[in-house]
Amino acid sequence: MTREDYRYRLERLRETVVAMGDLVREQFADGCSALFTGDRDLASDVIARDRVVNDRSLEIERECLDLLALYQPVAGDLRIVVAAFKIVTDLERVGDLATNLAEYTRDATVSDPTLPDVDFERIAALALEQLEAAIEAFFDEDPAACRAVADRDDELDRRCEAVTERVGRRLIELRLDADGRVGDRSLGAEIDRRSLGPLLADVSRTLVIVRDIERVGDHAVNVAARTLYALESDASLLA
Repeated sequence: MTREDYRYRLERLRETVVAMGDLVREQFADGCSALFTGDRDLASDVIARDRVVNDRSLEIERECLDLLALYQPVAGDLRIVVAAFKIVTDLERVGDLATNLAEYTRDATVSDPTLPDVDFERIAALALEQLEAAIEAFFDEDPAACRAVADRDDELDRRCEAVTERVGRRLIELRLDADGRVGDRSLGAEIDRRSLGPLLADVSRTLVIVRDIERVGDHAVNVAARTLYALESDASLLA
């Protein structure tokens, strides 16, 4: 294998990682859209496309192993190949989270009026921005952009934590009285006990959705952290 072949394959590796990132970004955006609109057809499409993401991940991993075996890269090139191998794992997991959101669409929407108002779309938009910025930082080989992704993750974490706290307070406001009715202390209203199961299911789904969206942000930080290490051997962002 010539040196030209090696450089071509190394550059091609970077391009395929970015292409996979774009694919996963679209998956996450569509998964959110399906969930927020209740679009079951779109949800089914997102779920079906998960296999494409998985296949792409395996292809890139094989290419990384081939580069390591055939060319034995060192220093910066070695870090790039290893980073690419790990980044596709994070991207594949984002694809799984997008599939989760699509699957929740089959169960119910997130608009039950007994729950606290939650701006899911804003939270999802923040996570999507994080993912896009991390992919762009990898493509541009931009260390400053990598650090910015990590810094911005605090806002997403705060918003997700606030939602979790609000849902917890909402549950505390509900009480089950001796007659088997659920009283709402905040509204002075009552909910039939038979409604408690669906209510708790909606609460659980709300918390799971928030958790999955927050995890997308975490994977975006991982992508940025691995990119930064590849570029500057700086492990400060690595967990």
